[in-house]
Amino acid sequence: QVQLVESGGGLVQPGGSLRLSCVASGSIFAMYGMGWYRQAPGKQRELVAVIFSSSSTNYNDSVKDRFTITRDNAKNTVYLQMNSLKPEDTAVYYCYARARAIGVPTRDYWGQGTQVTVSS
Repeated sequence: QVQLVESGGGLVQPGGSLRLSCVASGSIFAMYGMGWYRQAPGKQRELVAVIFSSSSTNYNDSVKDRFTITRDNAKNTVYLQMNSLKPEDTAVYYCYARARAIGVPTRDYWGQGTQVTVSS
């Protein structure tokens, strides 16, 4: 199996920055797409950004030009640099990975979530 552990969430003022990290570990055979979703209170979980093994990326329109997703394949780690944060970015951010573990078919994995709060 694959485990995802996020870090980097917290409280930040509007206009501030945060960097989220997510490390994948376990009996990893291959990592495919990695990314971030978020869920605000009373709302559905939504895609924030995803980066594929080809390094191509896809962003939610609401975060384009403010957030940047990158990955370090050697470390099985994905990062989300969040700049110019707005109160509406407040949510629990979940790391996501599509991966194949040794002896396990390819499937999606999720982290436990990290809280990001943007408030003055």
